[in-house]
Amino acid sequence: MESNAIPTTLGSESIGKLLKSYAIPAIIAMTAQSLYNMVDSIFIGHGVGPLAISGLAITFPLMNLAGAFGSLVGVGASSLISIKLGQKDYETARKVLGNVLLLNIVIGLSFSVITLAFLDPIIMFFGASADTLPYARDYMEIILIGNMITHIYLGLNAVLRASGNPKASMIATIIAVLFNTVLDPVFIYGFHLGIRGAAYATVLAQIIALLWQLKFFTKGNQLLCITRDIFHFNRRIIGGIIGIGLSPFLMNMASCLVVTFMNQGLKTYGGDLAIGAFGIVNRISFLFLMVVMGLNQGMQPIAGYNYGAGKIERVKKVFRLTALCATIVTSIGFLIGEFTPRLIVRLFTDDNELLNLAVYGMRVVMCTFPLVGVQIVISNLFQSIGMAKKSIFLSLSRQLIFLLPSVLILPHWFGITGVWTSMPVSDTAASIISTIMILQLFNKWNKHPEQYNNQAL
Repeated sequence: MESNAIPTTLGSESIGKLLKSYAIPAIIAMTAQSLYNMVDSIFIGHGVGPLAISGLAITFPLMNLAGAFGSLVGVGASSLISIKLGQKDYETARKVLGNVLLLNIVIGLSFSVITLAFLDPIIMFFGASADTLPYARDYMEIILIGNMITHIYLGLNAVLRASGNPKASMIATIIAVLFNTVLDPVFIYGFHLGIRGAAYATVLAQIIALLWQLKFFTKGNQLLCITRDIFHFNRRIIGGIIGIGLSPFLMNMASCLVVTFMNQGLKTYGGDLAIGAFGIVNRISFLFLMVVMGLNQGMQPIAGYNYGAGKIERVKKVFRLTALCATIVTSIGFLIGEFTPRLIVRLFTDDNELLNLAVYGMRVVMCTFPLVGVQIVISNLFQSIGMAKKSIFLSLSRQLIFLLPSVLILPHWFGITGVWTSMPVSDTAASIISTIMILQLFNKWNKHPEQYNNQAL
């Protein structure tokens, strides 16, 4: 397996070569995941209409909430599996796989049942109006019915990456994206199912990808293999999964809270279509952010291994290279957002009012985008080297300390412009804080190299 080579390469191979080999599969998978979401928006925008785009955007906080529970299991389990494989405790690693499946079934079903029972008031709380509620409800009813499938699919993808199979994880994601892209027009246009057709396409595409994953995990030659004996709840394993996964869970919950207030502000000062514009801008910006997250996934094992091995110069080198690549990616996003936004937004809608709102929002939101890449990489570096508290602080500070107050305060002075401006304001503040923290860390390493740098580069 690919994971068997990790100890001999991460500490000796060229940093550039390592980052390329680890990041490219992750970037492809993350970009495909982002395209997965964009495809739904594009077909809904052209096949159903501008209000349907707004209805879809209303569902973002609820999707974030579901994603929070998914990351609680997926991220926690992937980290735990990596640790157990490193310890050559293969039996426990297999038991973690079994608990991932069981937890995702229980949490996925429970979340669906509870949310479906109160779906209308939940959607209204997230910013729906009488006009957008039917679209949001139609979409989420289908998505929630298939929520357990989504949780298992994403959980198994996390396990694939953790067990040294990033290419298999990438293939599973691409399968889901391709089938979703093919099925969207079939259900929306061919069967005239509207926004529900997009939801059916999403769930069915994930079922197909999940079947491929299950085929992979039931091969007898795999180290982590699904067999009957692994399906037993284990209190210690569940505690380990939740303990590790609590950080991304809290971050997703914070994101859910912030997007809810964003929707409320946009609805108050700009109406339903302003929420739809935010949905379009969100999809476009996330395409670039997913590339940065792919770079981070490539950096994480390299930085973590070399920090543990005392090779601090290699940690610095992979950070600088990742930060440079991330800045290039977000700078490309900035150039597109500032100079060709109308061309990109037209992919989603031909409605002039929605088009103008999204173009304006995109220019405002992405005006400080070059700063975002470095800020995300810095936060990820702290997580990679075991400084989880600093990583959590950086992630939550942007959401809760800077963005949430900005969303609540700025619109009172500047109306809808204040809602849009809250994002570049929080990005700038978070970038300043993260830069100060990383400079302090590097200064500490430089002042006391003997405490950290046990081996030469």
